[in-house]
Amino acid sequence: MDRRTFIRTVSGGTAGIALAGCLTQDDDENGNGNGDENGNGNGEDDENGNGNDNGNETDNGDEEEQEDEPDLEGTLRVATYTSMVDDEEAAGTWLKDAFEEEYPDATIDWTVPEEGTSHYIQQANQGVDIDADVFLGLNVDDLVLIDDNTDESLFRSVDRDRLEHVDRIRDDPSVEFDDPHDRVLPYDTGYISLVYDENEVDDPETFDALTDEEYEGTLITQNAQQSDPGQAFLLWTIDAYGEDGYLDYWEELLDNDVRIIDDWSSAYSAYENEERPMVVSYSTDQVYTNRFDGDMSRSQIGFLEEQGYANPEGMAIFEDSEQVDLANAFLDFVLSNEAQAEIAVRNVQFPAVADEYVDLDEDYAEYAHEPPEAVSLTYDELSGNLDEWVDDWGQLVASR
Repeated sequence: MDRRTFIRTVSGGTAGIALAGCLTQDDDENGNGNGDENGNGNGEDDENGNGNDNGNETDNGDEEEQEDEPDLEGTLRVATYTSMVDDEEAAGTWLKDAFEEEYPDATIDWTVPEEGTSHYIQQANQGVDIDADVFLGLNVDDLVLIDDNTDESLFRSVDRDRLEHVDRIRDDPSVEFDDPHDRVLPYDTGYISLVYDENEVDDPETFDALTDEEYEGTLITQNAQQSDPGQAFLLWTIDAYGEDGYLDYWEELLDNDVRIIDDWSSAYSAYENEERPMVVSYSTDQVYTNRFDGDMSRSQIGFLEEQGYANPEGMAIFEDSEQVDLANAFLDFVLSNEAQAEIAVRNVQFPAVADEYVDLDEDYAEYAHEPPEAVSLTYDELSGNLDEWVDDWGQLVASR
């Protein structure tokens, strides 16, 4: 898949890309690449589903241990976004093949709801059975949107005792969801930043600089009502200027001729076509510029205020799923060594687990840039506010 194909096929949500062969795997911890590492798929004692002897005795006086083996057969319906599954080299394609090899009696059935999380909000509010077991690709703002618009939680709390690899997750705000009900586990994270052409503009360095005459008509961003990176950039400005000041800042951006395009792929294509010299994107941009032998001078990373907005992606099990054992096995598999490396490379994001649990190629570390400071708004800060902030932004943009 060439870079142009990538630009056309990536969804308006999290950017995905195929970079096959850019890593080596560390098999020391499991002996066979990914088999024993996953144990029985959920981290439980193999002899007894919860590790406890039930104390029952047979008629002849012998103790009989009641086994509660996990049910790891059948179809697991996993909801996600388009670029996770739309290409042979996509992360989801690899996940399906590898998981089904690890669990030969299981099948992954991907579903891509056209309206994303809104699809499940509608199903919940209409009393319709949820048509998925797992959601792979939640952001913090997705979770808040769901909770603010449904009466009951769509997702069940994580059963951490059943997950062998859960303790590998980095102790880092960049991957935290701050969910009071502990329903979501991160599987990767990215940082929203500027990508710019150093032949045309200098790094603006600050938010205020973007409103100066020097940067008039230079910036492309995405619609915060339709695009994950576009909404993340809006939230970044709210973090910078507060809920009382962000609309004033956007007034200045609009006065300085910021261009707003519906989704990330269209916005990045406009940047690729040199329509403007700066675009809101991800700080891993140079990874695929290097992969496709692109012009690195047009892939410079700008961290405004020496920051990047952290945008973790997570996974959760739907409350009414009838495949909870298989769902837990899938979540645990996604956190395994090989899966974390494949997802990071194919999605061009940063792993959710600590460095010692994932092995990435040196080129990846060289070109995937982390900001000096990662910022984000927490679940509590977004809860009850997100809809209003985005709506007010939309009204401002529509009025211009």
